Amino acid sequence: MKLWKKMLAATLVAGLSFGLVGCGDKKASSDNDDKTLVVGFDQNFPPFGYVDDDGNYVGFDLDLAKEAAKRMGMKVKYQPIDWDSKDMELESGTIDCIWNGFTISGREKKYTWTDPYMDNSQVVVVKSDSGINSLADLKGKNVEVQKESSAETAINDNKELKDSFAQYTSVADYNTGIMDLESGAADAVAMDIYVAKDQIAGKGDLKILDEKVSNEQYGVGFEKGNTKLRDKVEKALKEMVKDGTFQKISEKWFDGENVCILSAD
Repeated sequence: MKLWKKMLAATLVAGLSFGLVGCGDKKASSDNDDKTLVVGFDQNFPPFGYVDDDGNYVGFDLDLAKEAAKRMGMKVKYQPIDWDSKDMELESGTIDCIWNGFTISGREKKYTWTDPYMDNSQVVVVKSDSGINSLADLKGKNVEVQKESSAETAINDNKELKDSFAQYTSVADYNTGIMDLESGAADAVAMDIYVAKDQIAGKGDLKILDEKVSNEQYGVGFEKGNTKLRDKVEKALKEMVKDGTFQKISEKWFDGENVCILSAD
């Protein structure tokens, strides 16, 4: 009986050890996989990355990533992530990069970045008939942002503005924020300008304040120190700028506008 118990214990320990080794190899295999570029993105962030009516992952940044991967001789895999878990996904090796309207400003030392490829700003969306026409008019109002977003950082950095709110709430995604705004649960939602434009398209009852909360730039973010993959992606992006492919993708998603600020040199 004792011998049987010892054999069972040994088997369990061996199995556990094998499992732990397997877990360790998962990240290693991800780091060494030169065939697939796994792109982490927020699937509720149009026009940069989202789910279309047919259930497909689409968006400006996803198109850029697909073309870049093609030029690198790789396949692309779109991996939706919870935005507030993005660092864990990157550090665990579940994803190779974060490519989804990812703001560099304030995160310069936290990730390894490509050169910025697009300008952005943080703005505030309100109801058209709310009487709110400036940031000062947000005093005493209920304001929402997406958790762990650049909008949240921009608001937090502006203490005077933040302290003027009656209520300040972080929500899971911008769709929730817009629904709260339309229902009256929120008076305003702060977000990226191009996301705001997409969210209010065709909605005459919503508007974007002219006064911006902050200005910033987008880049592709990699785990700190992963310069090898960063350099490959940046090279592909610059090739796309040089031959006009970047511009074509931009014009497709931004009504004919070329948003590229990346130099081909």
